[in-house]
Amino acid sequence: MSSQRVRPEILDFVPYVPGLSIEEIKAKYGLENVIKLASNENPLGVSPLVAEAIIRAATEVHRYPQNHTPRLAQAIAAAMGVAAEQVVTGNGSDEIIDLLMRVVAQPGKDNVLCYEHSFSMYGLTARLCGVAYREVPRGEGYRLPLESLAEAVDENTALVFVTSPDNPTGQTARAEELLVLSGVLPAGALLVVDEAYMDFAWPPEEYSMLNMVAELDNLVVLRTFSKAYGLAGLRLGYGVMPLWLASLVRRARPPFTVNLIAEEAALTALADDNYYSATLEVVFQGRERLLTRLPELGCEVWPSQANFVMFRPPYPAGDVCEELLKRGVIVRHLKSFGLPDNIRVNVGTKAETEAFLKALEEILHG
Repeated sequence: MSSQRVRPEILDFVPYVPGLSIEEIKAKYGLENVIKLASNENPLGVSPLVAEAIIRAATEVHRYPQNHTPRLAQAIAAAMGVAAEQVVTGNGSDEIIDLLMRVVAQPGKDNVLCYEHSFSMYGLTARLCGVAYREVPRGEGYRLPLESLAEAVDENTALVFVTSPDNPTGQTARAEELLVLSGVLPAGALLVVDEAYMDFAWPPEEYSMLNMVAELDNLVVLRTFSKAYGLAGLRLGYGVMPLWLASLVRRARPPFTVNLIAEEAALTALADDNYYSATLEVVFQGRERLLTRLPELGCEVWPSQANFVMFRPPYPAGDVCEELLKRGVIVRHLKSFGLPDNIRVNVGTKAETEAFLKALEEILHG
């Protein structure tokens, strides 16, 4: 059998399953207009300045990009207040997650640690790399269980993942709490703080670990251009890490994984303060509206520092999601996160957020 040639962990591997696309929903339900609030994308669409930069860059796509994107690393470093040598860019932060596993975790020996109901890529990548993946229970109210993570670490733990702000709950760990966790990890274990949604946390200095990377030898911070910068379709993320680790990760990284158009788009996005500010304004206002209105409709809601809100409707979540789909509104049923009673909705434009709330009110109280 050909399957005998395949690693055993691949045979029962469950792949990442994204939600249906807008076109698939239109076709399935016979809809003309669909509002997508399921993937935590930027509600403003692409920045006009970035769109122009992409068009300009298109004439150069017959050329290879510069390996390791040094111009972009410099621009990220300047914007984030870190050293360029600490920045490693990747094809989405997913590539950085994969590289960290390959560089520091030994297959068949080491383990990777996170908590339940979390972003699936940590577990998927660990299993693909032949590394044991372990989870600890969340705290009460889905609180991030930093103490439990510290207790669960052993001498073979290579990486400890914390998503902050957390997906799918929106809850956030304070920087001082994460500093304590990094301090109690045994030698050889790295704390990886995934800050994909940190742009939406307020005030950011209370939560972000970016300015700690230069001081700590066991801290990696992940960031993405998919959310606040509106570049989800170009797949671009980065890690900020100690110099010793950045050097090794660059050495192991395949060449040219960040494409030329993505690099030009990111350079423009970093300089487009107006778009960034407008994004934060829409998200902060829309998030406040959701956090206020959802309880009025009878939903249980969790506090959020992200561009989305997790809630539990008074009726079965799967049925509510299906009824929303019939009305042309896509949200994320959190069954795939192991939370079948909960729904995640990201902030849209003001009109989109109000359309979602109106549709939800019809379903719950119609």
